[in-house]
Amino acid sequence: MKKTNELFGKFDDVLKSACRVPLLPPIGDFWGQKKKLTFVDMFCGIGGFHTAAKSLGMECVFACDIDADCRKVYEHNYHIKPESDICRINPENVPDHDVLFAGFPCQPFSIIGNRGGFADARGTLFFELAKVIEAKQPRALVLENVRMLASHNEGKTLQRIKEVLTELGYQVDHMILNALNFGLPQKRERILIVGFKGGASGFNWPDRALPMIPLKELLESEPDKRFFVSERIRRKRQAHHKATVTPSIWHENKAGHISSYPFSCALRAGASYNYLLVDGKRRLTPRELLRLQGFPDSFEIVGNDSQIRKQAGNSVPVPMVKAVIERVIHARQSKPSTQTQGRVNAA
Repeated sequence: MKKTNELFGKFDDVLKSACRVPLLPPIGDFWGQKKKLTFVDMFCGIGGFHTAAKSLGMECVFACDIDADCRKVYEHNYHIKPESDICRINPENVPDHDVLFAGFPCQPFSIIGNRGGFADARGTLFFELAKVIEAKQPRALVLENVRMLASHNEGKTLQRIKEVLTELGYQVDHMILNALNFGLPQKRERILIVGFKGGASGFNWPDRALPMIPLKELLESEPDKRFFVSERIRRKRQAHHKATVTPSIWHENKAGHISSYPFSCALRAGASYNYLLVDGKRRLTPRELLRLQGFPDSFEIVGNDSQIRKQAGNSVPVPMVKAVIERVIHARQSKPSTQTQGRVNAA
């Protein structure tokens, strides 16, 4: 491990440099509140939101995720034991907090899934999240999901989500952002939804384009032999595609079409084993997958290759959500309403 860190340990420095957020006023005076900001990490996965928020000086007071393997990784790296199924959590037992983060399940809205939306049991988990928001009334929210949520059911699904949050007293806005614009060599478009209790002024979405970390800075120079594909698969790929740049990530879509870019297409939790190949020859290593999502090399790997591939595919791009979180906590909050604006109704 020490040798590996010496060979590739510069990645953390490259990541910090490429993904550096613009200098804003010091964090700490959050809408007149001079103390460390607290957050809860719902549907926490392996902690993309946690990594971003912790780097901004925030403190996690609660986390939950139904996936037992994710909970092990999370506890190992952050020393917080997440709760399990959100449906079994009493919202009143969630600690008070300033900001709520949630990458609620995306499969019901994904182009890869069946796009069942709220008809899918996982889609209704948003309303379980809304119960926590109603009970604890955090000052701000940052939610994340796949880009397709914006157009699912002709936009009615997103509209319903925003209506629920508005009824709970939040000023809500959304934006589709791409990890490519936040330093990462991964084309990963995601919708971010922010909400401010009682409203806020001065919030602006991050609109800058940061220099992309060169793919070669992310790739390991001596990956284990187990990541290389068979000679048969390699020849089959090369017979149908010729890359114009190296290093590149070869991508095969569901129709069998192969393309290559100096960056990766979006990581996917349930992708085929050889969905993405470096120069058409090998699969990405667990460390490379985590780097593509912006996790520092200090983040320790727990579990096997298959688990990490799934977990990285479900995670949020750390620099992208960090940029949004920073804008949220520097916005100026309006005076919160003391009256309940509405009730959660999943019907």
